[in-house]
Amino acid sequence: MRTKLSHFNYNLPETLIAKYPKPERHDSRLMVVHRDSGEIEHRDFKDILEFFDDEDVLIFNNTKVFPARMYGRKEKTGAKIEVFLLRELNTDARLWDVLVDPARKIRVGNKLYFSDEHDNDRLVAEVVDNTTSRGRTIRFLYDGSDEEFRKELTYLGTTPLPKRIGREAEESDKERFQTVFAKEEGAVAAPTAGLHFSRELMKRLEIKGIEFAELTLHIGLGTFRSIDVEDLSKHKMDAEYFRVAQKAVETVNRAKLAEKKICAVGTTVMRAVETSVSAESLLKAAEGWTNKFIYPPYDFKIADSMVSNFHLPKSSLLIMVSAFGGPELIRHAYEEAIKEKYRFFTYGDAMLII
Repeated sequence: MRTKLSHFNYNLPETLIAKYPKPERHDSRLMVVHRDSGEIEHRDFKDILEFFDDEDVLIFNNTKVFPARMYGRKEKTGAKIEVFLLRELNTDARLWDVLVDPARKIRVGNKLYFSDEHDNDRLVAEVVDNTTSRGRTIRFLYDGSDEEFRKELTYLGTTPLPKRIGREAEESDKERFQTVFAKEEGAVAAPTAGLHFSRELMKRLEIKGIEFAELTLHIGLGTFRSIDVEDLSKHKMDAEYFRVAQKAVETVNRAKLAEKKICAVGTTVMRAVETSVSAESLLKAAEGWTNKFIYPPYDFKIADSMVSNFHLPKSSLLIMVSAFGGPELIRHAYEEAIKEKYRFFTYGDAMLII
């Protein structure tokens, strides 16, 4: 069984990385991969309706992306600095873990100034610690209320599009880099499989009697961090906050016990549910931090189908999808996707594995 990182490498033409989403969310292409027969179908995403019936369950990640990328300048030199907010460490002290670029210019004790388009300084932060080569802990020096502080972060921040997309965020990304069911703010990247579901498609699924369950997993940059060990058993994932509420547990377990289909919409959903398995192999309510890394071979307990985008070579996301669909079948599916010029990555097309 494939447990080496090199087994999950492939040659992805840069031209296949989608720079923009399709005009309509549900207009993406959908590759349907049948695990039992190995058959591959080429469909439109809205055809997903055909693969689920009354009382089947789709599980969604309702995390909401916050505008985590900020641009500031260093005191005295005025050098432009990019600050990527990773997570808040202490609300009262306004301490945040961040990534900075260029990192070599940012040292402990430096002050960073964040201004609006009229060059009015809106926020000041002080660097208080080094965490990794590009990582820093910063303290925002702000005296207003927490609500006012949040408004300033939102005002000054921009949509954190992945760099690999190869363009700056635009106004339209504020809406399109969120799912239509995004509620719980805390992610620095979108749960991309969910981006294909439009309100219209959700309504059509609902009319067909398909049930929805929601959970929360706040995606951090660790999901996309490169894996630097060949032996996958030695890779450590960064922890991400998740919550599976009782309502979702009841919906999923009712369907599971009735032998209905359960579909994880995205790798983040799969990580959350596989972190929350009871002794009876059912879903259980849970909240906390998960650093679960799923790689082949793996015995999935909750979902029997999943929706996923087409992921980058050697990524933890591709490795999990391969564990679910079978490494050989997924490798073949990706070869087919490249041949058929499917769109890859965040704003790309989708795969349904059933």
